[in-house]
Amino acid sequence: MSPDLPLRVNLTALENIALITQFHHATPWKQASEQAQKLLDCTGHGDIALKRDEDLNMTQRFAVKMARAIMLRRPLVAIDRPALMLADVPYPHVLRTMLGCLQHEHSDHRVVDYVWNQSIYEYQK
Repeated sequence: MSPDLPLRVNLTALENIALITQFHHATPWKQASEQAQKLLDCTGHGDIALKRDEDLNMTQRFAVKMARAIMLRRPLVAIDRPALMLADVPYPHVLRTMLGCLQHEHSDHRVVDYVWNQSIYEYQK
């Protein structure tokens, strides 16, 4: 996950997430959208499913990016400078909450951030 990789602006949050498994695994829309909604619910943002990128705040956009990353079903999710993507909230708490969704998907994560922020992520050891 990176602040430099945007969402598809012409798609809703739900479509942005469902697109991942549709493209990579040829999952039917109904199943893909149900999975996407579950991930949005898990991140605490189930109500943004029909919003487009321009209507999302930074935390909601991060939730969609997190859900997209989880949908890829990779063994490792790298999160690049979360403070940059979660500038509008106390991000260590929000990040911990959203990373709880990864545990259900049997993935691990690494946070890539500046050295002076390392103590914030002590919980991941």
